[in-house]
Amino acid sequence: MTTAAFSKGGPAVSRIGQGTWNIERAPRNEAIAALRRGLDLGLSHIDTAEMYADGRAEEITGEALAGRRDEVFLVSKVLPHNASKAGTRRACEQSLRRLKTDRLDCYLLHWRGSYPLAETFAAFEELKAEGKILSWGVSNFDVADLDEALRVAGPGRIACNQVLYHLRERAIEHAVIPWCERNGVAVTAYSPFGQDDFPEGGSAQGKVLAEIAAAHGASPRQVALAFLARNSSVFAIPKASKASHAQDNAGALALELNAEDIARLDGAFPRGPKPRGLPML
Repeated sequence: MTTAAFSKGGPAVSRIGQGTWNIERAPRNEAIAALRRGLDLGLSHIDTAEMYADGRAEEITGEALAGRRDEVFLVSKVLPHNASKAGTRRACEQSLRRLKTDRLDCYLLHWRGSYPLAETFAAFEELKAEGKILSWGVSNFDVADLDEALRVAGPGRIACNQVLYHLRERAIEHAVIPWCERNGVAVTAYSPFGQDDFPEGGSAQGKVLAEIAAAHGASPRQVALAFLARNSSVFAIPKASKASHAQDNAGALALELNAEDIARLDGAFPRGPKPRGLPML
């Protein structure tokens, strides 16, 4: 499960990547070392956003990528209140400066805002024509939002939908993942370990994870990542603030769960009924 096509006809991208939300809370040298260690181990999909620490996460990411830009599939996001046509262009150019690069591999609208999608998408298309972004997509879009985005953009243009997805939050399995698979859109799982919500080792859920991990010579977090990425359309972007965490995350690339493992995890972490709205952080 090392790589998969990022959208229909898209480039091969690491199934497990690296997120940067709150990465600035770690000592800067440790955060940079973690990102670089992840790259060494094949975690070449790196996700950031202008929102994260008012751009400091992009600055840290840019420093980590010095001399290694061509190894990376780099993603950033524009905030909804910046997503007018002119504002999207400005935001992208500012992100490029902070990241010290001339291009983004994918650029996302962070969530729906007040600006019409047509305006934001027009800016994306202009930036793509200029080579400043190579593809674009959305984040935190439910099926109704995706339907509208497809009507506005037309088929084959939306590369990605980045959404909340972890063992205890599987709402996107009901409709979002199937929609994206039908339409050739990559799904990126943010906060794949939950937000300070990973199962305790002594809990019933934690024991299931530990038993499956032990059977594979893996860690519980590697098992969690492998479960989320069991479908080829799904990519996961765990954050690592230390090189040792990046190394553990990278171990999921080689982990293949069998049908029994998946059934046990499905039972221990039921997806539950379809919610009325899309969960997000």
